[in-house]
Amino acid sequence: MVDSYHPLRIFSGSSHPALAESIADILGVRLGRSTTTYLPDSEIHVMIDEVVRDQDIFIVQPCSVPVNDHLMELLLYLDALRRASAHSISVVIPYFPYARQDRMARGREAISARAVANMLEGFGATRVIFVDIHSRAIQGFFNIPVDPLSALPLLADYFREPKFANAAIVSPDVGRAGMAGRYAEQLNLPLVVMHKRRTAFDQTETTHVVGDLEGRSPIVIDDIMAGGSVLKQVDALYEAGAGGPCYFAVTHPVLLPSALERLDADDRIEKLVVTDTVPVPPEKRHPKIEVLSIAPLLADIIHRIYKGTSISEKLILA
Repeated sequence: MVDSYHPLRIFSGSSHPALAESIADILGVRLGRSTTTYLPDSEIHVMIDEVVRDQDIFIVQPCSVPVNDHLMELLLYLDALRRASAHSISVVIPYFPYARQDRMARGREAISARAVANMLEGFGATRVIFVDIHSRAIQGFFNIPVDPLSALPLLADYFREPKFANAAIVSPDVGRAGMAGRYAEQLNLPLVVMHKRRTAFDQTETTHVVGDLEGRSPIVIDDIMAGGSVLKQVDALYEAGAGGPCYFAVTHPVLLPSALERLDADDRIEKLVVTDTVPVPPEKRHPKIEVLSIAPLLADIIHRIYKGTSISEKLILA
């Protein structure tokens, strides 16, 4: 009996081809050929431009803005790859869409993250890989293997320099305290937790700060920065005794215009350190923003999955 062989292939949707190219370069494979076309009536057409029969496919597609277009494109690629008889289709979706809609906070709400999970699985995904998901519960929405990765080691390394010895790790809310605690443990820095309450769907206010910030530079940890509401919490940090410049470490830099405006307006913010789980185009390349590449982490995980070796030590959950 002849053993089957399933070549490793990396494909990309249109949301972040530069990240897919970097992953393919690290792995020493050629990026697969495919074409996405936006039709005049706003429909999306996708085409796999080469044979993928009996191959192990990893398709890279973070669902950043425009979220719905990129999600639909990903579903169409899953359908095309499945119909082309790919052996397996692993979805590398560093920024998972609708992750903040993971439960019913009020009656008659959709659990949108569960709907996304159902769609990915229903369209043929055999594995899902994401980075710093907003809610850990989303892993349980799937009936296929899920690899929840974290950018924590990458971002923590940035803050190992001696100049951060008198800093403190700050969680912007109780929900992020677990992630912030892991940063504090790795960097041997004190942990501070901010408590806030939601005043509207997209508005919050800080009620109090727990922990010793006196004379320390705050390093605020978060998974997503979109409108930059967390940047408005800087006042509360300095009222609690923070000294020195303020830093932010954020995995997913969605960065709406309001976030960039707040970076401009507050001289106390020294640096916003982010990863490239979503593209950071030139118009968002603010002088205070530093982008670290997530490609080596994703390439390592893909290689381990493809070779069938352990990845458990890489799954650092917050």
